[in-house]
Amino acid sequence: MGLLDGRKALIFGVANDHSIAWGIAKALHAEGAMVGFSSVESLIEKRVRPLAARLGADFVEPCDVQDDAAIDRVFRLWQARYGDLDVLVHALAFARREDLDGTFVQTSRDGFALALDISAYSLVALTRRALPLFTEHASVVTLTYYGAEKVVANYNVMGVAKAALEASVRYLAVDLGPRGVRVNAISAGPIRTLAASGVAGFKGMYGRFRDVAPLRRNVGITDVGSSAVFLASDLSSAITGEVLYVDGGFNVLGVPTEES
Repeated sequence: MGLLDGRKALIFGVANDHSIAWGIAKALHAEGAMVGFSSVESLIEKRVRPLAARLGADFVEPCDVQDDAAIDRVFRLWQARYGDLDVLVHALAFARREDLDGTFVQTSRDGFALALDISAYSLVALTRRALPLFTEHASVVTLTYYGAEKVVANYNVMGVAKAALEASVRYLAVDLGPRGVRVNAISAGPIRTLAASGVAGFKGMYGRFRDVAPLRRNVGITDVGSSAVFLASDLSSAITGEVLYVDGGFNVLGVPTEES
């Protein structure tokens, strides 16, 4: 018996087998959930569909989350095939590379709007469209990062976007709470993903992280997947509007040192 037997999960944002979203998909599936996938069209055939096949998943649909019609199409197809939805995973973030290098003050107006739209507003758009499909125990899980709370070098506009995302989690939790739907975020430590590679200086930050995090190790997609199972299951039935840190304790440190 798995914690998620009989439940249906739709996961947005898998890019490859290093994606946090892929770690979540594997963990949900291992606990009995039926999983489906949506991602940007350019990744579907080469990257996402082969991964989905590993889990026996045949729902793989492209989606431009800046387009409400595209979002509506994905959920119409899901409803036609599966009827309802228990778990929605939002693992989407994007900012232009030039906005993840240098200084935040140089962020362009267009770059700011783009990052906020894809990285934060898309959670609102997906949740709103999924609302008629949610079961009474449904769970929404999104991904954030410590750069939403504290300044992280070169994270720049993405830090602002993640702060907006975390605020959106709280407001959505209040809106959806009366229906029994929970909304939470996971704040993972640095993980080697395609998205992380776009942040200048990430390699050095990743290398130093294990020397200062209380657990003295890096975090992986399996760690995040396990935490997502918790948030998707009845084990977290009274938890909503929260940010769950999966970062080896790094967020509790004031002045990180290798001797701490």
